[in-house]
Amino acid sequence: MSESTGSKIWQSKGVKAIFFIVVGLIIAFPVFSISYYTMYRTSTPEFCSSCHEIQDAYNDWKTSSHATNKKGVVAVCMDCHLPPPHDTFDFFYAKTFHGIKDVVKHFVGGPYDRQKAREQAWATIKNENCLKCHQNILYMPYKRGAMLAHRSVIYARPGYEKSCFDCHKPLVHKPKPLYSYGS
Repeated sequence: MSESTGSKIWQSKGVKAIFFIVVGLIIAFPVFSISYYTMYRTSTPEFCSSCHEIQDAYNDWKTSSHATNKKGVVAVCMDCHLPPPHDTFDFFYAKTFHGIKDVVKHFVGGPYDRQKAREQAWATIKNENCLKCHQNILYMPYKRGAMLAHRSVIYARPGYEKSCFDCHKPLVHKPKPLYSYGS
């Protein structure tokens, strides 16, 4: 095969496109797989609690209704503390930002102030995070007061917006003198 024949093959748009697609797949598949695996592994409550600063919050969560309830539904750290995963860019940005911030704070930061961390979390968690799981809060036929209170939060008039934490602040991460990991 002459040099001009070989260069004509590479100049063909179809062969060039197939070559770049194959090379792209060879590179992209492992990169995507590693990224997905890393995101999955770092999204578990056990991973979050691997820092000693978060251990108390993990113990509080483990004994709360968000980890143990009659329906078997479990809300993990990222369900409350990160934007919904369907908003991919915001989710990955927030997860990366908080991860880097927590690691830097862990290794070079001063003493951990749990109350300050709780207040920052309460200020940044949006009602949409709660509503991902608590979708049917407007239909409580036997709890009319709660139903009306929830309606005033979901359909708030301008200037009267409220947070779920205005009423439900000490719900999950409530310090307990004794932890019981019952059924």
